[in-house]
Amino acid sequence: MIRVLIADDDALVRSGLTMMLGGGEGIEVVAQAADGLDALDAVRRLQPDVVLMDIRMPRMDGLAATEELRSSGATPAIIVLTTFDTDEHVMRALRLGANGFLLKDTPPRRIIEAVRRVAVGETMLSPAVTDRLIGHVVAGTGERAGSRTDTEDTDERRRRRLRARTALNVLTDREREVAEAIGAGRSNAEIAARLHVTVATVKAYVSRVLAKLECANRVQIAIVVHESRD
Repeated sequence: MIRVLIADDDALVRSGLTMMLGGGEGIEVVAQAADGLDALDAVRRLQPDVVLMDIRMPRMDGLAATEELRSSGATPAIIVLTTFDTDEHVMRALRLGANGFLLKDTPPRRIIEAVRRVAVGETMLSPAVTDRLIGHVVAGTGERAGSRTDTEDTDERRRRRLRARTALNVLTDREREVAEAIGAGRSNAEIAARLHVTVATVKAYVSRVLAKLECANRVQIAIVVHESRD
């Protein structure tokens, strides 16, 4: 049973998510929280497997709560759930240790899928958000981009491409296939079917790729794959 905590300042959203997740087999909503501080307290008391965390909440927002949970060593998977689809929020959420980022208008089936995927250690982002995030980082339009010239941007992209290709060269052929599949946004089950291996085997490969590339999560693997390309 996957135990879920829902943190959102809108009672209707909390109720809707609770009903939605209640229809997912093997998922139980163990608590609701109206702000980040209540979410921190509930995580400490109940130790849920997954937290659905709204960004904008009173007293403490979802990003600050995510940062506090990660700095305290709390281990639940965290999906940031918001109506605000911005690069700044995506990048900060991932940098702070979130396992996923979904919009509130994501179809119920995909929210349930996201909960299941992060519960077993995968990263889950809305496909459009993933594509834009990777493009945002690969294009060098990150937090420091405003102060760089076009020439500096080009040189930086070349350096990143060389670093990425050098990193990928340490992978075996099968590990490279797994990395490329992650770069395409495929789940462990999809990779297993594509490579004709078990999900457990894919998980082992993913762990090796994470270690060899010194990446913290699957999104970082995807960025390395995309940076390596012309």
